Amino acid sequence: MTVEIDLIVVGTGAAAQSVAFPCRQAGWSVLVIDSRPFGGTCQLRGCDPKKVLVGVSEVVDWARRMQGKGVDAAPGLAWPDMVAFKRTFVDGVPEAMAESFEKAGIQTVQGRAQFVGPQTVRIGDDEHMARHVVIAAGARHAPLGIAGEEHLMKSSGFLDLQQLPEQVVFVGGGYIAFEFAHIAARAGATVSVLHRGDRPLEGFDPDLVADLAELTRDLGVDVRVGTAVTGLEKRDGKLVVQAVYAGQPLELPADLVVHAAGRVPEIDDLRLEAAGVAREEHGGVVVNQYLQSVSNPSVYAAGDAAESGHLPLTPVAGMQGRVVAANLLGGNSSSPNYLGIPTVVFTTPPLARVGLDEHAATKQGLAFTVKRETTTGWYSSQRVALTRSGFKTLVEDGTGRVLGAHILGVHAEETINIFGLAIRHGLTAQNLKDMVFAYPTSASDISYML
Repeated sequence: MTVEIDLIVVGTGAAAQSVAFPCRQAGWSVLVIDSRPFGGTCQLRGCDPKKVLVGVSEVVDWARRMQGKGVDAAPGLAWPDMVAFKRTFVDGVPEAMAESFEKAGIQTVQGRAQFVGPQTVRIGDDEHMARHVVIAAGARHAPLGIAGEEHLMKSSGFLDLQQLPEQVVFVGGGYIAFEFAHIAARAGATVSVLHRGDRPLEGFDPDLVADLAELTRDLGVDVRVGTAVTGLEKRDGKLVVQAVYAGQPLELPADLVVHAAGRVPEIDDLRLEAAGVAREEHGGVVVNQYLQSVSNPSVYAAGDAAESGHLPLTPVAGMQGRVVAANLLGGNSSSPNYLGIPTVVFTTPPLARVGLDEHAATKQGLAFTVKRETTTGWYSSQRVALTRSGFKTLVEDGTGRVLGAHILGVHAEETINIFGLAIRHGLTAQNLKDMVFAYPTSASDISYML
């Protein structure tokens, strides 16, 4: 049976929601499709549940740092209770999301979508033909092509662990590896992070990454760079991670090995070729400035599914979804504004960045001044007994525009938003220095960072 509709949205995460609800409110008939529980990665398997675990972990770490400074006994981290607390935020999301769609008059289908024509999608035995299709299917873990890959646990599995094993190895050196390593180490596990590149967290300032790597090692985490994992093997009831370091073979025993080596758009089985939708090899849908498929004008893409060249962040996905909705409803006239979007590694302390780093600013031919300082001696770090913190800022010569900011320290995930606001709206360093901030706060340090 073929059903005609105005709009089909593949996915139910941040990008999908930002498209589906405005179009339905404008009177369009809308169908959303998802093969997983409704809600998307961030709400169910990513940002939100992760931040709950981070919140518990950082409370424990803070108390441990303050021992002998007014705290008598540092608490431990009760893993099962922490995971149970996390579930209170996650378990009700799919049902609540389904109710929201129903209340808005949005049709829903649980199943895997596949194109059978330029504007036709099949789910099971039913075909749905739409004036427009939006691909917002999110991402999945990248295949590594190594022996024993089936033994890798995905990040969603780590978030649902009822008990934390004693020895945990993370394959990869990005957000997931560092954030989860900090949690696991503070919970008492022996943790290793194996990264094949020369330095981890490659999108962040190298000096602050070096500081964070040392802080992570201070926790007891074995952070190894230049270490390529080549396989996994089960041996005597344990996992053995096989790797190559400096040209030499290396083996590490583990109870649990977690995939933290990158993600790719989850669009391989959508049969894009049947719709004439072009994609980058192993990447997302090729789109124009309006997030419209360059090869099929009836199709748009947003979030991880779009090859936009920008960070695959939940706020970016939401913004892209709103842009797609505006273009569907009013014609192609809206493009995403990627200026001044911050990103954060939620370690303890967090590492945050926004705007340009030195390499990018130099590549653009900009003349700029860099200010870099270690801030462990500052009041804001000393009062919470933080052993490593620092910042780096870039200010354009002549105009005084803030070009970039990079922060490692307490409340960096909040302070970075002020720098993001400055970059997005062209504020100068003097504008921020003239601001009278509440004191003592982390934001009040901004004037000393410029």
